[in-house]
Amino acid sequence: MGTNYGDWLKEQREAAGLTQQQLAEAAVMTRTHIAHIEAGRRVPSREDARRLDNALNTGNVLSRFLPQEEAAVADYFEAARLLEQQAVMIRGFALSFVPGILQTERYARAVLSTSFPPVSEEECDRLVVTRLERAKVLDDPVTPVVWALLDEAVLRRVVGGRDVMAEQVMHMVRLAESGRVRVHVMPFDVGFHPLMESMLTLMDFEDQPPVAYGEGSHMGKLHDSPSVVRTLEGRYALALSDALPLKESLALLRATAKDYEHHD
Repeated sequence: MGTNYGDWLKEQREAAGLTQQQLAEAAVMTRTHIAHIEAGRRVPSREDARRLDNALNTGNVLSRFLPQEEAAVADYFEAARLLEQQAVMIRGFALSFVPGILQTERYARAVLSTSFPPVSEEECDRLVVTRLERAKVLDDPVTPVVWALLDEAVLRRVVGGRDVMAEQVMHMVRLAESGRVRVHVMPFDVGFHPLMESMLTLMDFEDQPPVAYGEGSHMGKLHDSPSVVRTLEGRYALALSDALPLKESLALLRATAKDYEHHD
């Protein structure tokens, strides 16, 4: 089937005389996702592969030879994870932990290894690998645009030890300094704000309506209702207006990392 799954998909699409947009419409997918799969940047879900087989009349070839990507994530997050790979803009609010795509390996391991019920070391490794794979969306220097709004609690709660926190905070500083992401901190002294109930992720796409994903303790929900998404976008904008500007946020991040580095 060729040397690359994406190359073979492209060959079949072109042989069928279809553009990426036409195939996307036939397979009920987005053109952006088709482009990512053909370029080898994304692996389709099993449902995506089934729809591609149907659209291209390739039997079950694309499904049968689907590259193995056993993502270790909670069932309720899987749909959001796949959309995260397709988004052109991701705006997130973190209430307790650093957003997944911004986590360092040591921070991610500290978070994932303290779950209850406890997980084995092997399972923890799988979870960490999946989380770091999610961060590869940042390998592209331009897309997706990422805004991270952090409650100050994210910086103050020590996860994995002070050296882990120092490394994690400076990782976000470097991403922000490079212009790859924007980081804003919601300081404690703001008091109540519209996003205090749970974490929130807003995702925008090139050729499909925006969605919102909210998550609490062992539960998550993907919202695609236009009215609900607009409401959550409004709450995000209102909260962001109370957060520290980028320059002041980075100053707070650097000072926090320094405190962690020099704490006895």
